[in-house]
Amino acid sequence: SYSAGIMLLDILVTLIVGTVIYYYFLSRKKEETLPFKEGWWGKGQKPDTEEDATIRPFKVETTEEELSDLFRRLDQARFTEPLENSCFQYGINSVYLRKVVSYWKNQFNWKKQVEVLNKYPHFKTKIQGIDIHFVHVKPPRLPEGQSAKPLLMVHGWPGSFFEFYKIIPLLTDPASHGLSNEHVFEVICPSIPGYGFSEAPHKKDFNSVSAASVFYELMLRLGFSEFYAQGGDWGWLICTNLAQIAPNNMKGLHLNLASVSRIGFSHVLSVLLGRYLPGLFGFQDEDVKRMYPFLEKGVYRILRESGYAHIQATKPDTVGCGLNDSPVGLAGYILEKFSTWTDPEFCNLEDGGLEKKFTLDDLLTNIMIYWVSGCIVSSVRFYKENLQKGIGTQKHDKLTVQVPTGIASFPNEIMHTPQAWARKKFPNMVSFHYMPRGGHFAALEEPELLAEDILQFVGKVEKQQLWKKK
Repeated sequence: SYSAGIMLLDILVTLIVGTVIYYYFLSRKKEETLPFKEGWWGKGQKPDTEEDATIRPFKVETTEEELSDLFRRLDQARFTEPLENSCFQYGINSVYLRKVVSYWKNQFNWKKQVEVLNKYPHFKTKIQGIDIHFVHVKPPRLPEGQSAKPLLMVHGWPGSFFEFYKIIPLLTDPASHGLSNEHVFEVICPSIPGYGFSEAPHKKDFNSVSAASVFYELMLRLGFSEFYAQGGDWGWLICTNLAQIAPNNMKGLHLNLASVSRIGFSHVLSVLLGRYLPGLFGFQDEDVKRMYPFLEKGVYRILRESGYAHIQATKPDTVGCGLNDSPVGLAGYILEKFSTWTDPEFCNLEDGGLEKKFTLDDLLTNIMIYWVSGCIVSSVRFYKENLQKGIGTQKHDKLTVQVPTGIASFPNEIMHTPQAWARKKFPNMVSFHYMPRGGHFAALEEPELLAEDILQFVGKVEKQQLWKKK
């Protein structure tokens, strides 16, 4: 038994040494960048002529015909009875949806909201064969001797560039809003191709790397060889891919969602034991609080909240046809996300808690951007393009991000990513903050909290000139 013990010890030591060697030498890949994706997404054959790189002013406008068509559809809506006391547990509650539609028809002033949308300058420019829409806001004033720092902000689904309307003034004119004006930004908010007023790709395979490549061209076309980028939802992935494509152009990456697409053995082990040995896996108390019990807060919550993604990643056009034909269906589909993703407990409220954090005007403006542009089908296709080859299988999934990174981790985000996991993907982590409140639509729901976090992050990067040390 003594020799058996020695043998076991030998095996154990060999295993440990082998693992260490593997991790340190074999699995530590050399730093690579992601290749820029030169696509052409226009209709038909790519023309031989040079692309028109003009940047053209754009205004949001709708015709009377479009509005009368909308009101006719709202008048003819066919509602169904919800189950008694079901609140939002089965999805949108149609008793509340009726109230929204009544407000939409009788009180909501779209013309006024169009003025709100047009208060910032809009532009369009053709990139890789499609028209790209973006809002570009410069600071109203700059402190002596200071220049504005370009900041690209990217939305996700079912949001739009409008999500950033409350945070833009806090970043372009921080002093007027009680924030430090040590750093002032000029903000560029594009619509993802296929969303809002950006043209939809006409070809298959337009994924997050394609979008990142298009936005890289956009920033260069605007004259920015160095810039910051910020995103949540799909904006998280697009900005992350952009950091992988152009690490020398991006000074810093700020995210309010950081998801892990490649789950390894260490992740599984940390989930199983992290509750009991948090220190061993680098978990903070807050990680434990947000992740456990894991079946409830991890597995069941993802299953409950990801049905839409399965449909959109497999048969986007089928669900899209119905939503594109019915404004009430579209509103129900989108509002349900704004309820549950803001706070999972909101599903137990009759109105889905929608007006606790948002106004109906803001919610309906976002829905109207989807309706008037007719973009719901092309927006949900983005799920298929990104997920059809499997999760964690793409080149970008396997690459780390070398750009200085800041993460604002909001407590009601659909899935919590502990700092220890995020660090594996973003080894150059400058700040990771557990935010005191807020959910998935951070820029719209908690603009001050998000703005403060962006400002402190950029402050650290600038002070230490971190981008020069990459």
